[in-house]
Amino acid sequence: MGIHPHTKQQKITRDVLPFARSYQLEALDKAIHENTIVYLETGSGKTLIAIMLLRSYAHHLRKPSPFIAVFLVPQVVLVSQQAEVVKMHTDLKVGVYWGDMGVDFWDAATWEQEMDKHEVLIMTPVILLNCLRHSFLKLNMIKVLIMDECHHARGKHPYACIMTEFYHHQLQSGSSDLPRIFGMTASPIKTKGIQVKKSLWLLQFLASKLKMLKEQVCTFKDISVFEIYFHHPVFSYCHSFIYVYCCYLSYLFFMSEVINNGYSVSQHELTLESSDFTGSVAESAQKRITKMFDALIFSLGELGVWLALKVHAYFLQKLSVSHVSLSEFDSFSWGHSGDKVVKNFILACIDTLKSYLQCGNDSTATERNGEILDINILLAFLALINFHTMFFSYSDAKWSIGDNIKFDLEMGLLTSKVCCLIDSILDYRGLRDMRCIVFVERIITAIVLEDLFNTLLPKYNTWKTKFIAGNNFGLKNQSRNKQNKIVEEFRMGLVNIIVATSILEEGLDVQSCNLVIRFDPSPTVCSFIQSRGRARMKNSDYILMVERGDSATRTRLEKYLASADIMRKESLRQSSLPCDPFKGDDFDKEAYHVASTGAIANLSSSISLIYLYCSRLPADGYFKPTPRWDKETGTLYLPKSCPLQPIRVVGDKKHLKNMACLEACKQLHKIGALTDNLVPDIIIQAAEVEEFGNEPYDDIQPTYIPFGLVSCVSTNSDTTYHCYLMELSQNFSYDISVQDIFLAMRIKLDPEIVCSQFDMGFDRGSVSVKLRYKGTINLSQDQVLLCKNFQVTLLRILIHHDMNELPIGLDKSYLQDDVGIDYLLLPAIGKGEKSLVNWLAINSVNASKFTCKCHQPHIRTKSGLVCTCKLQNALVCTSHAIGKNYFYITTGLMELDGNSPLELRTGGVTTYKNYYEQHHGISLQFEHQQLLKARHNFQAKNYCDGRKQRKEGEASKAFVELPPELCSIIMSPIQDSIIYSFSFIPSIMHRIESLVGAFNLKKMHLFHCAQNETEIMKVLEAITSKKCQESFHYESLETLGDSFLKYAASQQLFKTYESDHEGLLSLKREKMISNAALCKLGCSSGLPVFSPALFLFNIVVSFISEFLISFYLQGFIRNEPFDPHSWIIPGDKSGSFKIEELIIKGKQIYISGKRKLKRKLIADVVEALIGAFLSTGGEKAALLFMDWIGIKVNFDQVPYERHFDIQPEKLINVSHLESQLNYSFHDSTLLVEALTHGSYMLPEVPRCYQRLEFLGDSVLDYLITWHLYKKYPGMSPGQLTDMRSASVNNDCYAWSAIKHGLHKHVLHASQELHKHIAISLNSFDKLSSSSTFGYESETSLPKVLGDILESLAGAILVDSGYNKEVVWESIRPLLEPLVTPDTLKLHPIRELHELIQKRNYNIIQEVVNRKDGVTTYRMEVEADEIIHQYEYLGHALKDTAKKIVYKEILNSLRQEKLL
Repeated sequence: MGIHPHTKQQKITRDVLPFARSYQLEALDKAIHENTIVYLETGSGKTLIAIMLLRSYAHHLRKPSPFIAVFLVPQVVLVSQQAEVVKMHTDLKVGVYWGDMGVDFWDAATWEQEMDKHEVLIMTPVILLNCLRHSFLKLNMIKVLIMDECHHARGKHPYACIMTEFYHHQLQSGSSDLPRIFGMTASPIKTKGIQVKKSLWLLQFLASKLKMLKEQVCTFKDISVFEIYFHHPVFSYCHSFIYVYCCYLSYLFFMSEVINNGYSVSQHELTLESSDFTGSVAESAQKRITKMFDALIFSLGELGVWLALKVHAYFLQKLSVSHVSLSEFDSFSWGHSGDKVVKNFILACIDTLKSYLQCGNDSTATERNGEILDINILLAFLALINFHTMFFSYSDAKWSIGDNIKFDLEMGLLTSKVCCLIDSILDYRGLRDMRCIVFVERIITAIVLEDLFNTLLPKYNTWKTKFIAGNNFGLKNQSRNKQNKIVEEFRMGLVNIIVATSILEEGLDVQSCNLVIRFDPSPTVCSFIQSRGRARMKNSDYILMVERGDSATRTRLEKYLASADIMRKESLRQSSLPCDPFKGDDFDKEAYHVASTGAIANLSSSISLIYLYCSRLPADGYFKPTPRWDKETGTLYLPKSCPLQPIRVVGDKKHLKNMACLEACKQLHKIGALTDNLVPDIIIQAAEVEEFGNEPYDDIQPTYIPFGLVSCVSTNSDTTYHCYLMELSQNFSYDISVQDIFLAMRIKLDPEIVCSQFDMGFDRGSVSVKLRYKGTINLSQDQVLLCKNFQVTLLRILIHHDMNELPIGLDKSYLQDDVGIDYLLLPAIGKGEKSLVNWLAINSVNASKFTCKCHQPHIRTKSGLVCTCKLQNALVCTSHAIGKNYFYITTGLMELDGNSPLELRTGGVTTYKNYYEQHHGISLQFEHQQLLKARHNFQAKNYCDGRKQRKEGEASKAFVELPPELCSIIMSPIQDSIIYSFSFIPSIMHRIESLVGAFNLKKMHLFHCAQNETEIMKVLEAITSKKCQESFHYESLETLGDSFLKYAASQQLFKTYESDHEGLLSLKREKMISNAALCKLGCSSGLPVFSPALFLFNIVVSFISEFLISFYLQGFIRNEPFDPHSWIIPGDKSGSFKIEELIIKGKQIYISGKRKLKRKLIADVVEALIGAFLSTGGEKAALLFMDWIGIKVNFDQVPYERHFDIQPEKLINVSHLESQLNYSFHDSTLLVEALTHGSYMLPEVPRCYQRLEFLGDSVLDYLITWHLYKKYPGMSPGQLTDMRSASVNNDCYAWSAIKHGLHKHVLHASQELHKHIAISLNSFDKLSSSSTFGYESETSLPKVLGDILESLAGAILVDSGYNKEVVWESIRPLLEPLVTPDTLKLHPIRELHELIQKRNYNIIQEVVNRKDGVTTYRMEVEADEIIHQYEYLGHALKDTAKKIVYKEILNSLRQEKLL
């Protein structure tokens, strides 16, 4: 016995399960040492042997081992089942794979991740075959390869291809790193014949296919001693048709006569021939007519009238006319496609049948062709043909199915075969835990039997029935996941009966399955054995249904039964014989190898590879790109979005298509359309885009303080400051006027910042702020210390209203060995050129040092005895309320004292002394002292947002009376106008700091582009988000920048990748300018988190050029509303603000904190900055900025070269279109390309409009956005976005195309598109007088029509040498009337969402479903405790249905005046 080569390196020790039987252990031993096929009956534990083999190899598989085991199963429904078994009996990590998971579109990196995570991969064989062909997996990675149901390894089955293309190829080349092969089968024979001995050559074939050094086929003579239950079939005989059923046979005879005499077929063929249909449309309609009639005849003969009507209904449903009455059916808009002919054929059959049945109305019985027809029965049958009954509305009928099976049989409602099935199942009605599988041959049989059982069986028990069939049968959508769910429900007993096609014959393991019925005979020995094996429970039954008297079928089934013993004996003999060397055929010797990866394409794989490539080409609802093969000329035509010319080959006609596809694969790989793994390039591009978008992003960003702002406090005797006078002028009336304030900075601001006048909004109006440079001032250390003490004290009181931590008694140590934000805010006295620093006010911070030379101190305060002068203009603090400090500004003494009367708000009168004692528990000690007249201190608020603040009361009500003995003097003397003006300082400085930050961002760009004329306010607008709640934000600029960026990238890609289709171009654009890409560019090229208060750094050009390169774009972004409490008071060292110093690339960077910035926000700011540079500096400035941050595009003209050997005038009306477009083409083939839909397969037009649409979409977006931005400069930030949305949308473009008749010139061959255009034209006539924004339409417009307008714009752009003005002059008239601020209507979806958010309404329910072409959309909104609801049911697409529902909800709210 031969030994597998890799076992010489390390001996494999078997790892057995304690309950394994002796024959299983024997098989395991053989499998460990050599490639093995185990042939055992179903239920004998083949899978358990495979499990023990995996356990024995486990030490080779456990990570970090690079090796894996692969477990192949032929059916998707078995993947999960076998995975659960492996997980139950091993500790290996299991991965499961099937087609619906999208594995066809995985790349090498994805498969590598799967192998890193899992040790056993369970999949269908085609997945492994594709992985090997694409070189995602290699055989030397696989230690164990298990093939379940290995009898499929013949012909071109994936099992056979895996062995012939890879295993034997590597074996013959001398490779020893090959997997251990373990095959399992319950029937080595899979043929339709019944000559078992002649078919047993398959054992030898399988052995040679799986051969390594020696092959072993394991069978066991004494297996029966282990009590494996094999079920002898029970024959159930169906009776022949009884007498009264002859009416049903007459109907069959009649319908056959319809076909034979050619009435219906010839009539409808004539209709097809006389129509203007294309050949493909006519051929499709003819095939559908034939298919429907064949299915109807089959169901009448095999199932009966009731189920035949079900079949008919499913076909009508397939035509998307379900839920329609007879009258509605007649009026349904079928368009001008083949559907109308199919419909007429169905109705013609029904009408002809009625005429035939009514021919015998003059007698109670009639005879035709020797068959007696009972008229009463015929009339009853005629009633069934009524169209309404096709939809099973039997509530008014006098009968119902299943009440009397004999009567149903006599009436022809059910055939004897179906009745026999029902009787067989009902024989088990007393069975509690029923698990039954009914095997049928046709999918339509499975569908209607499910319906029958769920209608009939509830009358007898609670059994539930479901069907399982292939998922590509087109009548009902049944995904793989749904099939797995049904099987699981069957295991759990939630489903009792499954009606299945052969999809469930193999491998399904449900131990509780106690009944299997073959409704249709098994076509092969394998099918017979496999279906019998599904009955796993002890004492279960296996029923074969045979028509009585059908001796041929019975004989065939009996031979199937006997074949098991013959196969066992023959396999025992075969297992003792040596294997013949494998001889492969020459079919796959012609192959294309990629040396860099090992990927391979051959004649077997070439067709599927081309279909895979085509499936990834751009498609729409009217066209699915597929290759077209002309067998007459041996020419392969690929879809128009493919850059290859038609491929013609010569050779063996049987293999010509394979050869052409292989040649196409070679050419596609050479031009890069197929990667080195021979997968479509778009798969890799899509994976890269997804991976790029999923790259980790840390949204917690540090707040950097640029070095120019943070500096060590000067220790020099004198410090020079640059002084700027902030001239404040209030535009409202108030009893206090604002005063100017000096801003003293260690640096000199750029003139552009100084010239930036701005207004701050207040409750009474606004305050204008203007900076004026006043020169420099030298301050001593004492003066600097005094100034900082003044501003920190005053601003802390205005912002925080707290006595704690006030800077009392500062000395020069405060100025040493520390870094901080260093600028001074000094009150001014005088106006304009005569303005001076008000040192008297600054000295007020040292109130204790204030002395009066005119008066003696005689007034008692908390600060001691003072004179009246000190209380004339003072900032005082009282703490008469426990735990609270109140600040007031005094104006002098009053004539009142503590004993003076005080009028209470409640209307009573008391004294001030009593008031303080009763309300505050304070006993005035100096009740005869005069009271102070004071006003409440001012508060520093956010005056940046422009919103109205709460008014602070009139002057007459703002004053209070204070006992001096309760007051502490904080600052004196200081005027209330100075304090009032300083209350605005945090907001004003926030704006100035923001301007400085915007200027620095602009200055950073200046080093890349010397000519930068962008306005600083535009840059500030671009870095300000809506969350700041200011009067401006970036939305308008972001909209503008987004459109320009999209256009710039699109034209660059269009010119650079001339052979790429629209799908690839879109992916490349997304990777280039997606939010993730822009965020990455912003974070790596220059925008850390910007705090405006921290950006007053040195604007000295020589310094910036060296330093700013260290900063990143996101740092400039303003994304929080201004909060004075978080504003950093310059010179404040209270400890609430900490600066952390970092050294990055030798540069000092200071961090003040962290905040959260979303990725999209950074991307939006990048687009807004593009818009800012574009709006003031033009396209060149925008392109230079894009180049600076890493987006490399240019507007260089490149010739558009392509092969179009056509005469445009023969395909389209060139002169008419040029007149309509007001443009004469230099190359009119561009006009043909722009009007050619992908479904138009004539080879003389090699391209469709998709590439031009890609370009035209972007240029129209940009042109319309630019037009709106320039035409309406006074728009609010969000208004441009709304106007753009109303103008730049496919519905708007589609309406324009219909309005100007462009739909008449589209070159296409899609009947669905033709029908959709016809419906849209009808809708257009109803709404032609309304706006063209598309919001009013309740019809889903064909996207193709909107695409055509975009492709025409693209064609004109290319033909005119990328002259956008020419495009605008040509396309704009088609779009008129353009939206204006007055005609703007919000989209219903946007309007309702904003209303719900604004009014706090609730969406209670929003459910959408689309099935069989019908959309259901239901919504409920609760507004002021009233439920507003609407449900749409119709054929519109989901987006259109949503728009309709939202509009109706808005109308309902409008009627209730809740808008």
